[in-house]
Amino acid sequence: QVQLVESGGGSVQAGGSLRLSCAVSGYTYILAWFRQAPGKEREGVAVIGNDGNTNYVDSVKGRFTISQDNAKNTLYLQMNSLKSEDTGMYYCAAGTMYLAWWARLRPSKYNYWGQGTQVTVSS
Repeated sequence: QVQLVESGGGSVQAGGSLRLSCAVSGYTYILAWFRQAPGKEREGVAVIGNDGNTNYVDSVKGRFTISQDNAKNTLYLQMNSLKSEDTGMYYCAAGTMYLAWWARLRPSKYNYWGQGTQVTVSS
């Protein structure tokens, strides 16, 4: 059984930075960060596979970095140059099977989710 626990959310002004963490237990093949703003659908933000490959949604490329520390069983999302449109609940998600690159940012492809951590960016 996979368990995911996020931390590191908070409030920050536009242009600032935050680092999200997700403690991971159990076997995973692929890990991802998603976010959901009020009234909007859940959106894939960044993903990292066991092969080390990463994918990002276009809106965060060059600003966000996904990484993992296997020794600490922790997934990270470093978020720089934050914008008000980055505001939302951020979720860590895990899959236990290979996903084609085109599917890696689709929430329906993941079967384990954390409880979420809120990120609020004020302009």
